[in-house]
Amino acid sequence: MFIMELVAAHPYLTIIALAVLVYFIGSIRVANQYERSVVFRLGKFNRTAGPGLYLVWQFLEWQTKLDLRTITANVEQQEGITRDNVPIKVDAVVWYRIVDPELAVMEVKAVSNAVVQVSLTTLRAVLGQHTLDEILKAQDTIAEVMQKAIDTTTEPWGVKVELVQMKSVEIPPSMQRALAQEAEALREKRARLIKAEAELDAAEQLRQAAEVIMQNPAGLELRRMQMITEVGAEQNTMTLVMMPSEFVSMARGIADMAAKR
Repeated sequence: MFIMELVAAHPYLTIIALAVLVYFIGSIRVANQYERSVVFRLGKFNRTAGPGLYLVWQFLEWQTKLDLRTITANVEQQEGITRDNVPIKVDAVVWYRIVDPELAVMEVKAVSNAVVQVSLTTLRAVLGQHTLDEILKAQDTIAEVMQKAIDTTTEPWGVKVELVQMKSVEIPPSMQRALAQEAEALREKRARLIKAEAELDAAEQLRQAAEVIMQNPAGLELRRMQMITEVGAEQNTMTLVMMPSEFVSMARGIADMAAKR
């Protein structure tokens, strides 16, 4: 009843109060923990608001709300020519975040698109500064170079580039065949080197074994008897006649004496 009597007694004040209340409620804004709002008053930067509740006075102020979380941007495939004149196609991914909302709104228009365009031009420039082997074998190093270059450009915009990664590298089919042949040749080279090293080790072991056996005639006889046993175990029809080592030594001595005469 009191409110009704007050409204009846002061209708104009009631209307003004309701209008002020509606205006105040309409000016309330909410920003999440990961958001910030850049507020302008009559076209001039006034403040950065949020997170939580804040006021943006209607008809006097307006806002631009930004997300401060890390943003993932795909850099579309770019075709370029490497330093050794090989045409390749490369695409990449850029991770960045806004660290200064005021600069991101006032220094560049459409900050997300600006970051992607800078990444495109940087990617094409980096491709021309490296050879194909460097791009294929040192992608992490090239990605770090790209990150520093992009970050240097976007720093005045209040943007921090956190990471750049190359997704895929496409090369012409003829170059793919050449690389496959090169890889096959390298594998064959390693196989031959390993085989040669194994044969060298085996020859060295045989030489050492021969020296030991020649220094011990009894050991030589035991080795001959072992060979006969091994041949018999294989059920061969071949017959071996083993001469005693003394006969061999005597024949060698006779041959030496004949040669001296």
